[in-house]
Amino acid sequence: MCGIVGYIGKEQAAPILLDGLSRLEYRGYDSAGIAVCTAGGFLQVAKSKGRLQVLSDKIGGGEDVRGTIGIGHTRWATHGEPNDVNSHPHLSQDEKIAVIHNGIIENYVEIKEFLIAEGVRFVSETDTEVVAQLLAFYYNECGDFFEAVGRVLRRIEGAYALGMMCADHPDMIITARKDAPLLLGFGDGANYIASDATALLPYTRDVVYMEDGEIAVLTRESITIYNAMQQVIEKEHSHIDWEVSAAEKGGYAHFMFKEIMEQPEALRKAISPRLRGGRIVFDDVSLTARQLRHIERIYIVACGSSYHVGMVGKYNLERLMRKSVEVCLASEFRYSDPLVDDKTLVIVISQSGETLDTMAALREAKSLGARVLSIVNVVGSSIARESDDVLYTYAGPEIAVATTKAYSTQLAVLNMLGLYFADMLGSVSKEEYEAIVKGLEALPTQVEETLASCEDIQKFAASYFNHDSVFFIGRNLDYTLGLEGSLKLKEISYIHSEAYASGELKHGTISLIEQGTLVIALGTYGALFDKAMSNVVEVKSRGADVLALTTQSHRAEMEKTVENVLVVPDTHPVLQPSLGVVPLQLFAYYVALHRGCDIDKPRNLAKSVTVE
Repeated sequence: MCGIVGYIGKEQAAPILLDGLSRLEYRGYDSAGIAVCTAGGFLQVAKSKGRLQVLSDKIGGGEDVRGTIGIGHTRWATHGEPNDVNSHPHLSQDEKIAVIHNGIIENYVEIKEFLIAEGVRFVSETDTEVVAQLLAFYYNECGDFFEAVGRVLRRIEGAYALGMMCADHPDMIITARKDAPLLLGFGDGANYIASDATALLPYTRDVVYMEDGEIAVLTRESITIYNAMQQVIEKEHSHIDWEVSAAEKGGYAHFMFKEIMEQPEALRKAISPRLRGGRIVFDDVSLTARQLRHIERIYIVACGSSYHVGMVGKYNLERLMRKSVEVCLASEFRYSDPLVDDKTLVIVISQSGETLDTMAALREAKSLGARVLSIVNVVGSSIARESDDVLYTYAGPEIAVATTKAYSTQLAVLNMLGLYFADMLGSVSKEEYEAIVKGLEALPTQVEETLASCEDIQKFAASYFNHDSVFFIGRNLDYTLGLEGSLKLKEISYIHSEAYASGELKHGTISLIEQGTLVIALGTYGALFDKAMSNVVEVKSRGADVLALTTQSHRAEMEKTVENVLVVPDTHPVLQPSLGVVPLQLFAYYVALHRGCDIDKPRNLAKSVTVE
């Protein structure tokens, strides 16, 4: 949520800012704006509610705003409604300071009251304007822009990634970070800031990820980084090794469809390097068998689709490792007084590696003595840096808000980790180990086969897109699969959708089933197929219109009861959700397409949630 980009160099800043912001549109936003400083020290601000194109049209693609230093922002409203006034950047009352901000200033009311008492007049409803006004207040006191920034950071509380400019210093951008992602880009005679490396791909591959408490001063020639004590520090540079084309549609109508189709290759990148000679190898995991045997509790902590990965993982890890696994929503974890100590392993899952709730849960776990292993996609992200062990999914950039290939690669890596740990513990038989490894080797090809037979999915989507309410039912792993299928559908089509464990139907949920209700019945978990079928009969007898998903081996049996059946190849039960999720992703996509929804940027949602 919210995007930050900044540029200082020799070229006109506004077109570069607009281009950078366009590459951050996937993060979710409801307004956009830029501030550019002229050589004479005058701040020009342009901002608009709505899509970035509205802003671009307003300023002639950037040609109407001249200057070689600037900052830009896409806002996802938290304080104040989405409108032009509440959009970033925010100016101080004297129009000398411009500020963009991701995060939330928790004590903004107190500071705002102080500044109003000092005669400052506010024009917006945002917490961010407080930073601009306070920065101007301190700057007028001390006359030193850098010192004024330091005073502001000592006064404000909360989460922030800040980009700041001063009209008196038309050759400088200052940035600061705490609990919100921010990186620095190093160019030739130009330097950059961004909340996501995607914004900088056409301009530089040389980046530094800022840590909490750090401040950076950018000029055209250099970037100087300071720690929380305002001492100059040196930081390791990272190289972005994926291509610009990976963040472009490449001829597909939507990023979501492109990313669904990229799943076989993403799975190969996640799986293949970790399979050697028929064995799973994790070079980056330092946890030993002795330490693993010492572990008494395992938590999987995540949000959204990553939480659903964890739900699948609970069933599979408990089956393979014979250890109790608890799955917790990251937003609830630290408020639940969790039973965590040095005998606890916490597995944290996050696509972006910056989700604030997940980051807070990670820090809570570490403070209580737990060992933390993270599964993330973004190399060098905050969660990755703060974990004891990290496994990257190597899914590449995922632009659509609704995750697809990140989910699939997270699930593959978590299943591999469970099997790896089970082998260390001696809790899995040689035969089952080899069967799952064989299934992992075949998984990318089986996903390709599933994607190649999607005509029926389009047909069913065309039949069902006008339903107002949909229910997913399934047992065991099929229940966890339904959670993700339901989320995908509601995210991008705006259809009310819920997933239920089939056995719970008779405890209340079945009262919602009436003539014509769409029920998506999942029957891919072979061990409970017969019980799943009894639940299908239950809902059909009450008038439900059933669309079923099953495996090739159970297709004939399912078709005896259900007319409309989607089929996926058979694999080891542990891996079956990795195949089952693909038709559900496609079904959600085609339903949303028929409903005319903004598939890549669904309303009210953001890709990376960096506020609590």
